[in-house]
Amino acid sequence: MEQGLFYDICGWVASIGLILGYLPQALRTIRTQKTDDIALTTFLMTAIGGICFMLQGIMHKPDTLWALFITNLITTTCSLIVFGIKIRNDYFKKK
Repeated sequence: MEQGLFYDICGWVASIGLILGYLPQALRTIRTQKTDDIALTTFLMTAIGGICFMLQGIMHKPDTLWALFITNLITTTCSLIVFGIKIRNDYFKKK
């Protein structure tokens, strides 16, 4: 197996693993709207990191790193949604 193919396979396996590890928590939070045990800064920093990784994936030369971009697009979107739910629950809902 050539190094480029192995590199790509590792990238896609890592991407799938990260998405499958992260998505269940995000979907549960979106579905239940419960954010009591979630740290606000965690999801904010995850979103910022994801945006930076998306930029890195797009700007990589000579080829775009699609695994890096797509993984972080999905996780950043989920992080921003959970962050929004957390803000709404903590600051705008009356407890």
